[in-house]
Amino acid sequence: YMHPEVGVTATDGAAFGRNYFSRPSAPEVEDVEEAEERALVLAEAAALKKSAVDYMHPEVGITTTDGACFGRNYFGRASAAEMEDDEFADERAEVLEEAAALKKLAMDYMHPEVGVTATDGAAFGRNYFSRPSAPEVEDVEEAEERALVLAEAAALKKSAVDYMHPEV
Repeated sequence: YMHPEVGVTATDGAAFGRNYFSRPSAPEVEDVEEAEERALVLAEAAALKKSAVDYMHPEVGITTTDGACFGRNYFGRASAAEMEDDEFADERAEVLEEAAALKKLAMDYMHPEVGVTATDGAAFGRNYFSRPSAPEVEDVEEAEERALVLAEAAALKKSAVDYMHPEV
């Protein structure tokens, strides 16, 4: 203080440090609670994205590498108890067939750009029976009624001829 011309000497390295964390231009640092909350939100968003992808693309299927999936089959061994009845097996096969048909229907609905392909010859045929210019087809009752009326008309004609020409 008495001799300002001497200057200040310092040998401590911490005396010359700059505070990079509390300066006005420093980026904001989130605390531990905010970091945990952000990680939780990002994990939930990733799970939602996976669910959305699974829903929108059922053709991808499911893959697993879990070791428990490759375990021993206790049901197919020789000493295993008898499996389900034939009725249940048939019903299960029906249910699986319906599920496969529903899956195909869902694929057709979710992907209309695929289009429809038909190779059945009957799909390109022409209906000759229900077109407007088709002749009317009578059923069995109408045919029997018509035959009866014609038989009666023939009998009346014969009676009229016999009455009008008694000489014959």
